[in-house]
Amino acid sequence: MVLGLGTGSTAAFVVDKLGQLLSTGQLSNIVGIPTSKRTQEQAASLNIPLSTLDLHPHIDLAIDGADEVDPNLDLVKGRGGALLREKMVEAASSSFIVVADDSKLVSGLGGSGLAMPVEVVQFCWKYNLVRLEGLFKELGCEAKLRLSGDGREKPYVTDNGNYIVDLYFKNPIKDGFAAGKEISAMEGVVEHGLFLGMATSVIIAGKTGVEVMTK
Repeated sequence: MVLGLGTGSTAAFVVDKLGQLLSTGQLSNIVGIPTSKRTQEQAASLNIPLSTLDLHPHIDLAIDGADEVDPNLDLVKGRGGALLREKMVEAASSSFIVVADDSKLVSGLGGSGLAMPVEVVQFCWKYNLVRLEGLFKELGCEAKLRLSGDGREKPYVTDNGNYIVDLYFKNPIKDGFAAGKEISAMEGVVEHGLFLGMATSVIIAGKTGVEVMTK
């Protein structure tokens, strides 16, 4: 079985569990396709067999977390910085299972008030930041360049060598598909964090137990 391995705090727990199952012989005959250098390093340290999307263009199952989940199972992802590779791997998967807690549930994407990431090329990133903010002016959007967070106030650089512009909305996005098309149409935009129509099921953990959401 070919597995897409996500990136982020939730995905890290999944990768750890896969490593445990492999080491005890409860799981075998799998190969993982990591969505980031971070996940690749973690999986390799657990002796999980790894490969690439080039060698395995058809993935059986991808497992990842999400930053927001709406009632249609549309997602905001990429606050971990791996949105481009996550979207490529998960789009190539026959099944895509999302694991999240109930704090990630929203009535509309962008409704949490947290960041919706857009990966942009470094060249003239300010130009694209201003354009992205203007695109969603009616939603009270504020666009910010993501910083590395290591105390040096330098831009965060993705595994692909790009920057991330984080969009913060005061009001939810009304039409995710239209918004995604408008963002993607901008020159210099590499990818956005709207994962629409991709998840086949979402496992939500809450105080009252676990709920499985399916289409």
